[in-house]
Amino acid sequence: MSKNNKLSQLYLVVVFLVLYAPILYLMYYSFNSAGTMHGFEGFTLEWYDEVFHDTRLLIIVLNTVVIALFSSAISTILGVVGALAIDRVRRSKPRNALLAMNNVLIVSPDVIIGASFLIFFTMIGIKLGFVSVLLSHIAFSVPIVVLMVLPKLQEMSPTLLDAARDLGASGWGVVTKVVIPFIRPGIFAGFFMALTYSLDDFAVTFFVTGNGFSTLSVEIYSRARHGISPSINALSTLIFLFTMILVVGYYFLTRRGNRRPEWGVQQP
Repeated sequence: MSKNNKLSQLYLVVVFLVLYAPILYLMYYSFNSAGTMHGFEGFTLEWYDEVFHDTRLLIIVLNTVVIALFSSAISTILGVVGALAIDRVRRSKPRNALLAMNNVLIVSPDVIIGASFLIFFTMIGIKLGFVSVLLSHIAFSVPIVVLMVLPKLQEMSPTLLDAARDLGASGWGVVTKVVIPFIRPGIFAGFFMALTYSLDDFAVTFFVTGNGFSTLSVEIYSRARHGISPSINALSTLIFLFTMILVVGYYFLTRRGNRRPEWGVQQP
């Protein structure tokens, strides 16, 4: 093994240690019977039991998951439609203008986006709560889906569409039977990215959350302001493990999909 390879591997190890050390520290003290973040006295599952018996927290977790699923599903549909529309624009200036408008919500600071949504919802009379959070999550998730789907559309050869039309496929048939199957990896990537952003978002949600409705990120922030509790560590550990399960599951799904033979090509 060359010296450069050893240095690169050492660099990766250091990077992963920096990234995961705080998470491992948090997970370690979620089992601390002392109830503090220092001085581990003994192993206990008391804080996990407290999480599962906290009815309000469980309702907030359900709210967060429902918001994430609904917003990611709706934004995926809108994002696919938007990507198809942008892909049909052939002139460079209008196309670049549409892409720039799509990227505004991605590059803008979350605080600015959250304050803008707060003012907008107040002006048009939308009550802050489930609807306001859902609409704001859809709004900042759609551009992400567009960016995931658009490269797959650009990879698709125009001759594939011409062949489908020559075989008698209608416009809707071309979209549903040729385009959608081809860009399916981009659609799944966009959905999972939107789901991740929705579950993780705090700044925008903090502005548009009303009384009686909250999400997990806002609730953790509110509880952390009154002092770090091991129950927060336990909750964060469960979320991290759930996220890892999703990532591993997505990895195996994509790996299984890549092993499938292409149309008209038989595996030896």
